[in-house]
Amino acid sequence: MDDRRVEAASAPRLSSVDGHAVRRGFLAGIARVLAERDALDRINVFPVPDGDTGTNLGFTLAAVRDALGSWRNAHAGRVLARAAGEAIDGARGNSGAILAQFLQGLREPLEGEARLTPATLAAAAGHAAVQARLAVAQPREGTLLSVIDAFAAALRRTVEAGAADLGTSLERAHVAAREALERTPEQLPVLRKAGVVDAGARGFVLLVEGVLDLVRRGRVALRGAGRGMSANAGILAADVEASSPERWCTECVVSAAHVDRDAVRAALSGIAGSSLVVAGTREKLRVHMHVDDPSMLFDALSAFGDVGSRKADDMHAQQRSATAARGVAIVVDSAADMPAAVFDDLPLHMVPVRVNAGPDDYLDKVSLSPAAFHALVASSPHPVRTSQPPVGDFRRLFDFLLSHHEEVVYVGLSRALSGTLQSGESAASAHGPRVRVVDTRSVSGGHGLLARHAAERAVAGDRAEAIATSLEELRERTATFCYVRDLGPAVRGGRIPGWALPITRWLRLVPFVRIGGGDGRLHIKGALIDRGELPERFVAKALRSLDARRRWRAQIMHCDNPVEGDRVRAALIARWPRIGGAEVLDAGSAIAAHAGRGAVALSLMPVDEHP
Repeated sequence: MDDRRVEAASAPRLSSVDGHAVRRGFLAGIARVLAERDALDRINVFPVPDGDTGTNLGFTLAAVRDALGSWRNAHAGRVLARAAGEAIDGARGNSGAILAQFLQGLREPLEGEARLTPATLAAAAGHAAVQARLAVAQPREGTLLSVIDAFAAALRRTVEAGAADLGTSLERAHVAAREALERTPEQLPVLRKAGVVDAGARGFVLLVEGVLDLVRRGRVALRGAGRGMSANAGILAADVEASSPERWCTECVVSAAHVDRDAVRAALSGIAGSSLVVAGTREKLRVHMHVDDPSMLFDALSAFGDVGSRKADDMHAQQRSATAARGVAIVVDSAADMPAAVFDDLPLHMVPVRVNAGPDDYLDKVSLSPAAFHALVASSPHPVRTSQPPVGDFRRLFDFLLSHHEEVVYVGLSRALSGTLQSGESAASAHGPRVRVVDTRSVSGGHGLLARHAAERAVAGDRAEAIATSLEELRERTATFCYVRDLGPAVRGGRIPGWALPITRWLRLVPFVRIGGGDGRLHIKGALIDRGELPERFVAKALRSLDARRRWRAQIMHCDNPVEGDRVRAALIARWPRIGGAEVLDAGSAIAAHAGRGAVALSLMPVDEHP
């Protein structure tokens, strides 16, 4: 194609556009991407085949859509500034961060422009392409960056050839972007092997197509259901061997009066990881990186400002979902305690509870292990508190899983103990019957045992309705018992009056607590006297109310007290030799934040005799 020749455009001539047209263009382009996000997930094989590019681009652009949806401004530069700012705040994943930086680069030279012309757009797109590439620590050809470069170069060539309307510029740039997209398998062997184009690059082309469709057809494009993908859209990431050396896709936003991007890059260069993208402005940077230890990333960045919007997605679990053929995925929040290996063996996905200690924030069991949580409680001068995950954390995971599974069951922490279940319900409401929410009326080990049961039923091929029904029956007979050696956290939290603390210590009384069953609340069922045989007396009291003729599965959790945890296990097996499981684990924050150091819990669930 001769770049010097400007063909007659099929679109109406537009020598310039104002902010209203820019806003409508964004909305049309975003609608196109959102309509195809599941298909983008299915062809996502680079940088890792975790099947979430469409979901991440969807979240990034949905933040822009929500900001522009009811906002009216005729100034084009201000519309672009708002879109770019929301994209940085809402960016998810590698492609989302790169796209956010492209939009940021686009708005910088156009901030003072009330209207966009072909010339100003071309200049800004060239600047944005450079900025997008600079945001990536190790840029690769055959990715979103290559398509952005082709798009920007075509805009520049079209203007140089004398084009005076945006319709022609966008038509030519769209053709160049599509051609660059089709070349991506030639540039990246992993794409060629899978027979797909790059998913992030395809998302960018869809965005341009939506804008161009608005120019061609007017407002009708805003109703925009996207056109079908190319033939290779049906090829799944399952066709590519999973290859993610790091486990966590980690993101956060660093905010300060001035954040030195080069200094941030230098600080992160000492952390083992890959896929580093640093996008944003001098006041706000979104950092994306694949790492094995998210806490190292967050700690390094805390030296540069406030670290917020922390997120870490388990890419190993995502890869298993992308390659799984089963119809149901199971979601839990991190209040569920279970062996870490269970997540490797079963279709389980976790949304972390938030943990706060003064100025420091953590993702439970992601950037703060149970053992590290106990150490934090013991050493922090600030109260250590937990809080429910934001609705967006559940929504992002549900969206991703539903692009690979027919249904999702969220097995949640007792509604009576936390607002976490409500966050999950809010996110699930957008998906109707495809996401079922089950209140376990339990916590910690009981919660974990029920979640494992659900995942095992999913592996066996049960549908979501049958799994939910089974959980609702089992939860009535699943219980967690706990003894509390240190009432200090309960007194500080106002759950027990202060005068009780010295009395219980003087009398060597240890409260005996039961959680779960009918109402999902915590009930004090008496006290044990600590005369040296507390673990054994605890087990005897717990089993007294249960049917020894049934088969049971057990789990023991301890708060920095492994010796007594092992003693509880030994006493349990001595009484019920046929007990199943009986792993001894560090208790998670759901118990540790409230029961204090030294507490030990025992969870018991009857084995479902009729799978």
